[in-house]
Amino acid sequence: MDALVTTQWLAGELSAPDLRILDATWFLPAEGRDAAAEFAAGHIPGAVFFDINAIADPSSSLPTMLPSAEQFAAQIGALGIGTGNRVVLYDNAPHHTATRAWWMLRSFGIDAAILDGGLAKWKAERRPLLSGRPTPSPATITVRPHTALIRTLDQVKTNLSSHAEQIVDARSAARFTGQEAETRPGLSSGHIPGSANIPYSSFFNPDGTWKHVPTLRLLFEDEGIEVERPVIATCGSGISAAVVVFALHLLGHPAALYDGSWTEWGADPSTPKATGAA
Repeated sequence: MDALVTTQWLAGELSAPDLRILDATWFLPAEGRDAAAEFAAGHIPGAVFFDINAIADPSSSLPTMLPSAEQFAAQIGALGIGTGNRVVLYDNAPHHTATRAWWMLRSFGIDAAILDGGLAKWKAERRPLLSGRPTPSPATITVRPHTALIRTLDQVKTNLSSHAEQIVDARSAARFTGQEAETRPGLSSGHIPGSANIPYSSFFNPDGTWKHVPTLRLLFEDEGIEVERPVIATCGSGISAAVVVFALHLLGHPAALYDGSWTEWGADPSTPKATGAA
């Protein structure tokens, strides 16, 4: 199974017994939308809801942080995901949040694919939808933490002097430069020094499908990023940074994600902050 699958492919695979589909739609609180309620109103047949808010570390003061391996295995198993299943993710969110769920799965050694164009493309093609909240049969899955895909505050601090990894910030240009104030209280404006800015929206066509691989490469190269060298992706709270990680995956290069992202960095008085263009 390719990392990026089409709506036509998924429609042809819906009855496959080993296929599992996860709706990973997530919204910012300010958007005023209920992802679980929207899922119940209409979702791809066979899908279950992957709750990014719930599948997170409950002990962290930061939002949506990666949970422990034990918690993740239990929650994913409760969604009916077992060892050997093929997993396809989609969303209906402006931040393309299926990439966050994809990165979470990959961080625990589970391969998955993303539906190109998400629910919007599926609906535009008048493909079938179901309503309600399905109850999946629990399954057992083995997880293998892949720490190479995760970066911590201390690791990013160390990188400021080592420059071993390039940093790509997926937030908007206005937030990156500091022209636009952060909405979360207690956060400074600006960006991690030395980082490049490629807003997550740059990777998509107007219909929400991914741009072609050569274009993805140019997006990085135009900002001085060498895709063959290591990359750390960051954003506001570790959600849209996963878009950068998935884009590099499509280019054949793994990347790490700074899970705390600006929510952690911008609130920490010990971290340096830069403003203005990269």
